[in-house]
Amino acid sequence: MLDFTNDYNEGAHPRILERITETNMEQLPGYGYDRYSDSAKEKIRQACACPDADVWFLVGGTQTNQTVIDAITPSYAGVVSAASGHVSVHEAGAIEATGHKVLTLPSPNGKINAADLEQYCADFYADGNHEHMVYPSTVYVSQPSEYGTLYSKAELTAIAETAHKYNMQLFLDGARLCYGLTAEGNDLTLEDIARIVDVFYIGGTKVGALFGEAVVFTKHNSPAHFTTQIKRHGALLAKGWLLGLQFDTLFTDQLYTRIARNANDKADQIRAALRAKGYSIAYENTTNQIFVIMDQPTIERLSENVRMGFLEKYDKAHSVMRICTSWATTQEHTDQLIALL
Repeated sequence: MLDFTNDYNEGAHPRILERITETNMEQLPGYGYDRYSDSAKEKIRQACACPDADVWFLVGGTQTNQTVIDAITPSYAGVVSAASGHVSVHEAGAIEATGHKVLTLPSPNGKINAADLEQYCADFYADGNHEHMVYPSTVYVSQPSEYGTLYSKAELTAIAETAHKYNMQLFLDGARLCYGLTAEGNDLTLEDIARIVDVFYIGGTKVGALFGEAVVFTKHNSPAHFTTQIKRHGALLAKGWLLGLQFDTLFTDQLYTRIARNANDKADQIRAALRAKGYSIAYENTTNQIFVIMDQPTIERLSENVRMGFLEKYDKAHSVMRICTSWATTQEHTDQLIALL
C-alpha cells in the first residue's frame, strides 16, 4: 500500500537518528539548556540573518500555534486568520480553548490579503459598539497555506504593514516552511520572513524531524516568562536536547533545504502526470501538497492501492483529495503512483 496521506508518515531523516544514537548516553541539562540547543539556535539566527532573534523549541505544531498566539494576544482579543487556516479548521478549537476567538477572513486560495485585513480592521474600529466586541490583535498566516499556495514577498509585506498600522502582531506558521522556501516561484527567504514578521516558526515534524518546531521571535521580542508559558501549554520537553539536536542537524550542511526539495520535485512529477491523464487540480500550487478533484469510483479504485487525504466535497459526485509528498518520498513510490493514476 502506497501512502501519500501526509508529510509525516516516516520517522526522521537517518542523520538525525544517527546523531541521537551517537549522543544517547551523554548526560545533558534538561528543558533546552544544553549545548546542542545553543548550537541550533545560533545556526538558525545565522540562517535568518537575525542575530537578535530569540529561538525556542516546542514539541509540535498545534502546541506551538496555541502557545504563541496565547502568549502574544491580550486576554480580551482574538486572532485574525484565513477561513481555511489551520487554527480555524483543523486544531480542534485549541485557540478558542485559551479564550481567544479566531476571526476569519475570506481565503479562496488559502491566503488572506492586506486589503481584506484593512477593511476588517477599519470596519471594527468604525463600529460604535467595538468595545463590546473581540478586538483583532494578532494576525495568523501560514507559509505555505493550507492549500499549498504561497505568499509573495510583496503580499506578506503588505499584510505586515496593515497589521502594524492597527497595532497587531504578525505570526507566521511554518509547519511546512521549507517546502515553501524551496518551491518554484517562491521569492521569500528566511531572512525576508525574519525581517517582515514579528514571530514565526520553522517546522521540523513535517520536514525530517521526529518531532519539534523552532519558534523565532525576530526582534528579541519574546513575551515575558515564555518558558513558563510553554510549560503551561504542555509544549516544554524535559529532554529538550532531543529537539535542539534535531534542529542542529537539520541546519548543518543545508540538510533542511536539500531534503525539502525532494518533496517538491516528486510532487511536480505527480502534478504533471495528473494533468496528462486528464485530472483537474483544485488548488494550483508548486509545493508538496496536491489537491485533485476525483469522482467516487476513481477514489475507490485508487484506494485499493493508495492512501490519500480527504480535503472537502467538491460537488455531489466529486471530492477534493490530497496527495502529499514528503522529504522521504522515493522515486519508486512516485512512479508506482503515477502508473496507478
